[in-house]
Amino acid sequence: MKILFLNGPNLNLLGQREPGVYGTATLADIEKNVRERARELKAEVAFRQSNLEGELVGWIQEAKGKFDVIVLNAAAYTHTSIALRDAIAAVGVPTIEIHLSNVHAREEFRHKSLIAPVCCGQIAGFGPKSYVLAVEASVYVNGRKKQG
Repeated sequence: MKILFLNGPNLNLLGQREPGVYGTATLADIEKNVRERARELKAEVAFRQSNLEGELVGWIQEAKGKFDVIVLNAAAYTHTSIALRDAIAAVGVPTIEIHLSNVHAREEFRHKSLIAPVCCGQIAGFGPKSYVLAVEASVYVNGRKKQG
């Protein structure tokens, strides 16, 4: 099985950006942990980051037929991007929304996710472990998809 991890704006700054909220792990540290867990579960992963909404939309569109599951940390675009929401709905690849912080325990504007209604689930608030949990959830979702 193949999992596409997409990371949105400012996640390239992890480790230095608001460590009290996002922790001290870098995106490279998180990717290393994801790859280790994926290897244990016999899954392949691709890991990408962009600060550009259109690039994320393009990667979602390209995922159809190439990836079994998309894991998306859309960051701030979670709360603003109809384009990401429409891309997820259009391609039909099961998508899991993830966040490092518990967005529901933060500012009110972070409580509304425009992508949640077209995602099969959401993982939030577990720091870098959110990504490892997303690998496990992806394997589960893919198994359910195969069962019909």
